[in-house]
Amino acid sequence: MFWSKKEAVQSEGMSVSEAVATEAEALYRSGKMHCAEAVLSAVKNRFAPQVSDEVVRIAAGFGGGSGAGCICGAVSGGTMALGLVMEGNKKAVAAKTRELHEWFKGEYRVTCCKVLTAKGKSGCVDLTSRVAGKIAEMLEEN
Repeated sequence: MFWSKKEAVQSEGMSVSEAVATEAEALYRSGKMHCAEAVLSAVKNRFAPQVSDEVVRIAAGFGGGSGAGCICGAVSGGTMALGLVMEGNKKAVAAKTRELHEWFKGEYRVTCCKVLTAKGKSGCVDLTSRVAGKIAEMLEEN
């Protein structure tokens, strides 16, 4: 399922986290965004729609483990999204970031892109979707 920037996710009957996950997956699959951009964009669209789409450009260097293969770009995008939505509350953002990392490590063992993609990047679409959904879930708790 693909849509343009102007079209909204068809989220009828979906939870917020499912809608955000679905949008992030579609953005990633479109080839127009990598993992970090897709997570940040999908979360921004739902939780901070007043913020310009231009903000997503800050995530450009974070795909593929920040170009060096270390931290997963989806996790980086999620961390940026937390900071964007939870504006100004650094302690709360830090706590949610730790929660994200703990959840991710519980699901995937590591946050290192090189390890996660050692056998190819076919799992990246799932990582992107699941991280975006988790961020939405965390923000709804907030």
